[in-house]
Amino acid sequence: MASVWVGNRGTIRDYPSFNAPRDAEAIRKAIRGIGTDEKTLIDILTERSNIQRQLIAKEYLAASGKDLKDDLKSDLSGNLERVMVALVTPPAVFDAKQLKKSMKGTGTNENALIEILASRNSKQMKEVSQAYYKIYKKSLGDDISSETSGDFRKALLTLADGRRDDGFKVDEHLAKKDAQILYNAGEKRWGTDEDKFTDILCFRSIPQLKLTFDEYRNISKKNIEDTILSEMSGHFEDLLLAIVKCVNSTPAFLAERLHQSLKGAGTDEFTLNRIMVSRSEIDLLDIRAEYKKHYGCSLYSAIKHFSGSSHLFPVANLQSKILQNTL
Repeated sequence: MASVWVGNRGTIRDYPSFNAPRDAEAIRKAIRGIGTDEKTLIDILTERSNIQRQLIAKEYLAASGKDLKDDLKSDLSGNLERVMVALVTPPAVFDAKQLKKSMKGTGTNENALIEILASRNSKQMKEVSQAYYKIYKKSLGDDISSETSGDFRKALLTLADGRRDDGFKVDEHLAKKDAQILYNAGEKRWGTDEDKFTDILCFRSIPQLKLTFDEYRNISKKNIEDTILSEMSGHFEDLLLAIVKCVNSTPAFLAERLHQSLKGAGTDEFTLNRIMVSRSEIDLLDIRAEYKKHYGCSLYSAIKHFSGSSHLFPVANLQSKILQNTL
């Protein structure tokens, strides 16, 4: 069965002459030698698919009696350690941990919650929710409920439940009807019926929403984004805008998030690492193209520029390997 975490626009694919025991042994030597052989670790882990990395981890455990993730944690540090550990983590588990991290401690990282929940499809979210419960013995929905509120909470919970239609069929009559409902719930009335926006934007399929937004433009003479900006506020507005951006182009939305993570004082490593790792086998080629189109330089150059001369240098090398088709 094909994995829901593998697309045809990733930069990382299955390694052709894959040999799990050989890779596990090479990694063991790289970790156990005098000083860590970071180059070997980077070369192997960025040139194998996630499924192959899971097989390497299994062989590593069988041969050494140790967990590969634990050995990487104890041997590496900082951002390099975080990316390497992310690479040997199954995708649904990685997302579950990212979601937990965004809700842990004082304050919630709403941007991370929005990015993950707006850009994953229903099958992916179902796997993430299962992984979340398995790791934390608590449902993802319960944690979202305790960390968020109001319309924002309601929309996040709908997305977390994986209830969006993942189909490809479009219904023109339904698109006209939904567009009219959205118009009546926002532009046409005093005050806004937020529930209608949540129901349509969080349940309908992506192709269906594309058509609905076209119909909306015909009825209101405005883009749905403009209506959301004028009718909503706060994190609920941010979430609905993220959904619209993902409907238009998930790679463009994630390229924008990468750009934000790389500008200003200091790099937002949390976001940079998450997008690079989680999309490396899905659509990183398209994210890269969108980045170049919108920001005038390659993603590779941007990462080198912001991290090449700092403590992030080893990880800049690692990120460039994940982006290997740029080189």
